Amino acid sequence: MTPVRRRAWIVLALLVCLMLVNYADKVVVGLAGVGMKEDLGLDDAEFGVIQSSFFWLFAVGSVLGGWLGGKVRARWLLAGIAALWALSLAPMAAQVGFTTIVACRVLLGFAEGPTTALAMQVAHSWFPAHRRAVPSSIVVAGAGIGPLIAAPVLTWVIVTYSWHAAFGVLAVFGAVITVLWLLGGDSGPEGAGGGHGGVATGPALPERVPLRRLFSTGTLIGMCLLFFVAYANTSVKVSWLPLYLREGLGYDATTAGNLVALPYLGSAIAVIAVGVLSAVLTRRGVGSRMTRGVLPGAMVLASGVCTIAFSSLDRGTLQMVLLVLASCLNSAGYGVAFAGLADVVPAKQRGAVFGIVTGIYSLGGVVAPLVVGRLVAGGESVALGYGDGFMVLGVTMIAGAIAALVLVNPARDAAKLAAE
Repeated sequence: MTPVRRRAWIVLALLVCLMLVNYADKVVVGLAGVGMKEDLGLDDAEFGVIQSSFFWLFAVGSVLGGWLGGKVRARWLLAGIAALWALSLAPMAAQVGFTTIVACRVLLGFAEGPTTALAMQVAHSWFPAHRRAVPSSIVVAGAGIGPLIAAPVLTWVIVTYSWHAAFGVLAVFGAVITVLWLLGGDSGPEGAGGGHGGVATGPALPERVPLRRLFSTGTLIGMCLLFFVAYANTSVKVSWLPLYLREGLGYDATTAGNLVALPYLGSAIAVIAVGVLSAVLTRRGVGSRMTRGVLPGAMVLASGVCTIAFSSLDRGTLQMVLLVLASCLNSAGYGVAFAGLADVVPAKQRGAVFGIVTGIYSLGGVVAPLVVGRLVAGGESVALGYGDGFMVLGVTMIAGAIAALVLVNPARDAAKLAAE
């Protein structure tokens, strides 16, 4: 293994750690939700506001971070972002009120907004176009590994000590990952991100394409819709799944904490497996429309069907299997979908475009937790309210996935851009 390739995998491991902490920060409010609601006297609608507030400036942070990604060295930019995570979590370790919680979540969302886009940009700078599907999927797997580890650990901290202690633990880990990234993280060789399509034989893209032209391609429109509905699912899982298991289905705190880890375990495995599958299909000559368009679109469609199915079932093994399967299918296509975006976007514009795409799909994270909160608060019972919320989510996912299946075609759009 060459020194550059070895360094590439070290940086990839650090990016996974960043994503791990990033998503652990997201899931902690759901795990601490019952205690927070009891201590602060919050109803479901107010708790929905806390969950949604994380996403209020998420899009702003995504776009700003994407823009800075082309101007500020990745070592310093990602370290500064991780430091902001720690600063936003630290106040929650003490006694705080509703307004302070909302303010801290808004700051955390702003800081975490650009993380996925920047992590993808850095990962793609270390690997050639035809080898990006697996590294992209490994980065996304960090999003599943984070809650997988955090759910049982933070639940134990909450049960043993308090929900404040859980935020303190995450603040410390945020500081640690900041130092680790400063020591070993950075962008890769400029040539690794070359301005070619995602397949080795693809057309050479221009150095720059007007953003209006890029966002008028079927691939970017379809991917934005697909990411929007997929992220709506992700945000509901992060925000409401722990409470659904406890309040809607009646599991105790420890059991719920362990069950919450199952969807993330499945997602981490599935996203890497799909990345490998996409890479194998690419090597065998299968086009990017299938490997990076139809594949993730079909998975989100199937996830929507599973979401509708588990929302209509009573508590039991079958329901939990469908819940885990819905999560796995929803997450599995993220990595190859980002690789599909890279097929169409010139290398020098990826940071900005990934940031804008992240900002667009983060709106699903603003809307979905609020809608579920309203439906839970207005349901005939808590269980029925949750059922209605997941039913609406599943229907929305199916609609978005069908649109993506029709629109996404990276090879076609890259060829059109190259010819202009």
